[in-house]
Amino acid sequence: MIIAVDFDGTIVAHDYPRIGEPIPFAFAIMKKFQKEGHRLILLTMRCGKDLDEAVAFCQQHGLSFWAVNSNPDQDAWTTSRKVYADMYIDDLSIGIPMRNGMVDWLQVYACYQKIDWNNPKHTILALSGGNA
Repeated sequence: MIIAVDFDGTIVAHDYPRIGEPIPFAFAIMKKFQKEGHRLILLTMRCGKDLDEAVAFCQQHGLSFWAVNSNPDQDAWTTSRKVYADMYIDDLSIGIPMRNGMVDWLQVYACYQKIDWNNPKHTILALSGGNA
């Protein structure tokens, strides 16, 4: 599975252009996703020096990404700039679990574990209280 993850407000607390403090469990959960065989994309509005610093910060915390602001596989089937992923984790997403103004990574992982990946639409609607 491909998981796209935002940086500011998702991996670290908002403090742009500086890098905020790591959000609790962000690095641990992302490393767990990688251990399970998932590919992570850093998907952020940062660019240039600010992006390089964000990538380096993650590497200092033991996390390297499969890709940054792109999906290398999608060039074979589309020219769209939108980055394809199976799951997006972003503090600005509707329904993302939050705690004290930050992404609640423990709840993100708990929700991920409940998804029936053979029928994700049905599962996501059920988790959100919607009807399939």
